[in-house]
Amino acid sequence: MNLNTISEVKRPRSFEDIEWRDGHAFLAGGTWLFSEPQIATDTLVDLEQLGWPALTVTAEGLEIAATCKIVELHDFKGPAEWKAVPLFNRCIDCFLMSFKIWNAATVGGNIVMSLPAGAMISLTAALEGVCTLWPQNGKPRQVPVVDFVTGMHTNVLQKGELLRSIFLPAAALRKRFAMRQISLTHLGRSAALIVATVNDNGDDFLLTVSAATPRPVHLRFAKTPSAAELRQAIDQRLPPDAWFHDVHGSAPYKRHVTHYLAEQIRAELS
Repeated sequence: MNLNTISEVKRPRSFEDIEWRDGHAFLAGGTWLFSEPQIATDTLVDLEQLGWPALTVTAEGLEIAATCKIVELHDFKGPAEWKAVPLFNRCIDCFLMSFKIWNAATVGGNIVMSLPAGAMISLTAALEGVCTLWPQNGKPRQVPVVDFVTGMHTNVLQKGELLRSIFLPAAALRKRFAMRQISLTHLGRSAALIVATVNDNGDDFLLTVSAATPRPVHLRFAKTPSAAELRQAIDQRLPPDAWFHDVHGSAPYKRHVTHYLAEQIRAELS
């Protein structure tokens, strides 16, 4: 849609060129920004000219630029030993999007939106991602994805702070994974998106609960847990008031399907 409050579009070539004030908004893919009126915004700061490489592979892991397009992440193959890379497409398939969104939406945009059903939040949290944040006046800081989102549409970003990238460590990318997702309707928004990763020897079992909760939640075990251990850990970590209730599922429903799907995942990885 047209944003009739916008009076200027800035195209900085470096972060240092950005002079932030109230009324500014960062523009990457713009798929949410242009979807509804932005009455408090009069200036767009277009990030395209910053020229960040979408994906950077190193021995330590994978750096995903916040401006990386969903289609670029979908097409990524990665080293053969990174067994968790197919999870990228599994999570991308949970998006509700047209081909226009597919080619414009960014990984960082989905994370910054901080919605419970944000598929890139689920993906990067499950793979132990770490966000690099650039504040307006200060040194860059690192925040784990699981701590970046604080609730429904809220996160740790300060005024004018920019999400630069998300780093996925090679140790997480080398793990086996299992994933389950459920919606109330066919191709509907996720009511629960559950992922677990584990090393080949069964060590370091990490369950990530998302969509069913306002923010992603980690449950880590030294070894693959038993069914009873997993159920008990979920109930201890997520009491009845910790589940997210909306039109896509009640809190009791989301708790029930999380237990059901988590046990499927545990059995698959055992």
